[in-house]
Amino acid sequence: MAFIVAGQLDQNGGQLGPPHGATSRHHTGRRNHMLSEFLLAEMNRLGSQDALPLHRQLYEALRRAMLDGKLGAGERLPSSRDLAQDLRLSRNTVVAAINQLSVEGYLGSRVGSGTYVNDNVPRATPGRSARNPQTTTAQARRLSTRGRALAGTFCATELEVQPFTPGIADFSAFPLTLWQRLQNKHWRMTYPDMLDYNDSGGYAPLRRAVADYLRVFRSVQLDADQVVITSGTQQSIELCARLLADHGDTVWVEDPAYWGAVKAFMATGLAIHPVAVDEQGINPSTADNTQTPRLIYVTPSHQYPTGSVMSLPRRHELLATARAHDAWVLEDDYDSEYRFSGPPLSSLEGLDADGRVFYMGTFSKVLYPGLKIGYLVVPKPLVAAFKQAHYDLNRPGQMPVQAALAEFIEMGHFASALRRARQNYGERRKCLLEALKPVLRDAPEGPSISGAEQGLHLCLRLPGGVDDRALAQRIGQLGLTVRPLSAYCLQRSDLRGLVIGYGYAPMAEIERCGPLLAKAVNNF
Repeated sequence: MAFIVAGQLDQNGGQLGPPHGATSRHHTGRRNHMLSEFLLAEMNRLGSQDALPLHRQLYEALRRAMLDGKLGAGERLPSSRDLAQDLRLSRNTVVAAINQLSVEGYLGSRVGSGTYVNDNVPRATPGRSARNPQTTTAQARRLSTRGRALAGTFCATELEVQPFTPGIADFSAFPLTLWQRLQNKHWRMTYPDMLDYNDSGGYAPLRRAVADYLRVFRSVQLDADQVVITSGTQQSIELCARLLADHGDTVWVEDPAYWGAVKAFMATGLAIHPVAVDEQGINPSTADNTQTPRLIYVTPSHQYPTGSVMSLPRRHELLATARAHDAWVLEDDYDSEYRFSGPPLSSLEGLDADGRVFYMGTFSKVLYPGLKIGYLVVPKPLVAAFKQAHYDLNRPGQMPVQAALAEFIEMGHFASALRRARQNYGERRKCLLEALKPVLRDAPEGPSISGAEQGLHLCLRLPGGVDDRALAQRIGQLGLTVRPLSAYCLQRSDLRGLVIGYGYAPMAEIERCGPLLAKAVNNF
């Protein structure tokens, strides 16, 4: 029901109150009091939920009053002075909220008369609030088929392998003070063109630094011009999917799979064909080869999530298969920096003689995830097309941050940070492996560990009869976070295990919680 305005007509055209005199003032005062009570209650709710600034709280409260019909079309607002007094706000706060509502068309001013609710503000339907839950549900059903699949498949919050002990992100080894100094330096000396979009594939010194690093440490064959700086691996995958495949084309994806790649391919309209992974990596069967791929996505150096390493014979077989199908290979080298045992692994791209491998990586695992800077190495004939498309689709920028990162690498700080992180994570890995020893069995079908030679997670493989989802849930009740291996599977149903991350768990927590984890597995 609207707050009654003195002089307003009822539905039959009769006046609800006299337009002048004491009775009018009584109605106006009562109506202003009712409005103020509503606004105060709504502002209190908004402030406790969202911690909005006062002018925004008042804006939202007034807007809600109009949309819910508590302030009807044509009704006059109290003066800004009266509202400020009744709500105990500064007049500037009230004026800011009213001005914003006026700009957006909710309110209009009449010279010498005051501020009124515009006639075009929609009236509330009886019995229906502005945010009816039934309406929200109906809108959710109106998602596209692709949208529903994206919203309901491979939820990141369920599959992100980060904390073995939840709620703790350890960035203590990152030289934050140095990084802030470099960023401030480049913000101070930034030229105007550094604040614009960038159409060259990224800051040139950073692309050179990435090329130098990949040539030396990952045996990638490249020139700096082939490096395209992206916002991370996710954007690199999406860019490849859009430029190399058409809607409905087939992409081979490892099974079990990295959820982020699956989401990216779904979003770009590709048909996902799962290919089983064994201890030597992706292993296409005769039946798989009948599904001609346009793209083949792999994580050969540390398969996500099993941790298996693609053998040299399997790498040659994969490149031969890609050649036979005239397919592109997307190599995601997501945590190649962390190799704890055995010789360093060379990239798949380094074996490619046909120029059909796209190599991608990120700085998030060494520095910090929120940096959101990755790189994509593009075969030479396609460099110009990828840079143009990247500019047109993504409008890349962040040039001062890229400049700070380039200097960070050139001055040797990246190498130092990597050495510290590798030592730190290596100690955590060793501690976790020691804690899991009571779980391991000598029997062929007993629990075993895979993927511990590299990366920031390992996989505790369990017998096929174990309900790994129920086990992960049971462990979650202890306050520990692990992920069931079966949840990563696209098609196969033969894998059981726990995917355990240790990169975000401090040493003391692994020492304390590791035995609890082992006990929970043994008692299940």
